[in-house]
Amino acid sequence: MEAQEEKVFRRGRRIAVDVGDARIGVASCDPDGLIATPVETVPAGGRSQARIKAIVEEYDAIEVVVGLPRSLSGKEGPAAAKVREYAGRLAMLLYPVTVRLVDERMTTVTAAQAMRASGRNSKKGRSVIDQAAAVVILQSALETERVSGRAPGESVEPVS
Repeated sequence: MEAQEEKVFRRGRRIAVDVGDARIGVASCDPDGLIATPVETVPAGGRSQARIKAIVEEYDAIEVVVGLPRSLSGKEGPAAAKVREYAGRLAMLLYPVTVRLVDERMTTVTAAQAMRASGRNSKKGRSVIDQAAAVVILQSALETERVSGRAPGESVEPVS
């Protein structure tokens, strides 16, 4: 009889970011990683990484999960390249906090559907949609780790 591998879930808050051209949605989870909740929407651009760093410090996060946009077939395009570059710079800024890239296919669609189902107009709530997408990214990453016992996605190497 083979010994069954014990699945371990790392305790600690995580931050998720949904990087867009205009806005970056940010979400966090509780220390037990049970539920992700929206934090804020950060304007994309020059000061966005400094604000994310402040949020990571405020929440004493152990990890940052960045959604990596892929096509439905799993291919990466120009948007994914931009996110990879952003995540690399973020990893440098946040070191030693780990930054991980996770698949985010359909998260904005899922967030928009949830908003419509709750009676909210997605056009009026664009900043809320970005936060909701970050919640979907984080909740998915938490579930992946809980089921597999391993950190989700790929770790990002810091770049300057």
